[in-house]
Amino acid sequence: MLDYKNQSFHPAFDDNRNTWVFDLDNTLYPEKCNLFLQIDQKIGEYVQSLLRLAPEEARKVQKGYLLEHGTTLKGLMANHKVDPYHYLDHVHDIDFSPIARDDALRDALTKLRGRKIVFTNADLPYAEKVLDRLGIADQFEAIFDIHEAALEPKPKREVYDKFVKKFEIDPSKAVMFEDMVRNLKPAHALGMATVWINTGSVWGQADYDASFVHAETDELTNWLQAFLNR
Repeated sequence: MLDYKNQSFHPAFDDNRNTWVFDLDNTLYPEKCNLFLQIDQKIGEYVQSLLRLAPEEARKVQKGYLLEHGTTLKGLMANHKVDPYHYLDHVHDIDFSPIARDDALRDALTKLRGRKIVFTNADLPYAEKVLDRLGIADQFEAIFDIHEAALEPKPKREVYDKFVKKFEIDPSKAVMFEDMVRNLKPAHALGMATVWINTGSVWGQADYDASFVHAETDELTNWLQAFLNR
């Protein structure tokens, strides 16, 4: 657990920042609820069935595509012509009950002045279910999902350019929160302040470089509360 007492903040987090960009999975909800573990398992099953691989070999393909293409889906599309709608329907057919209403997060988001937008590699129906379970759906202006990105995932720079253009965002006034640290690099390059939600996962830490991380936390709500009370 990181220490939030008497925390100082990087100069990037000045009063000029008024647009708050949030990843969804393992960012807006805590990794410990293991929701994404269900999706991870469903992806593994999909790869096993599609390519007729043993679990261990399927795991290598799954995570190899994740790192090479940004998502396993993009790798499967590029190499095996997978139907993205069939894939997303399958991997998002999960039990959402582990996600509980989060009044502390809701309170922090309510106090956070400015625009709030979700920027996710997931699809819209899934994202809406997660936000509804958390009790924070009304806190966000919009959700920019994988279909809005024409199925091109973070961290591809053109997706960030499209996102910024669609919502007329001034990156110098924006902050991005993300559990996959590599997805913060393009945001930083555009001029956004960056907050890495470090869940301790190998995949979340891939390509870590302190030069594009302005803040690190193990739980979003704790960081927001500290920031609001700075």
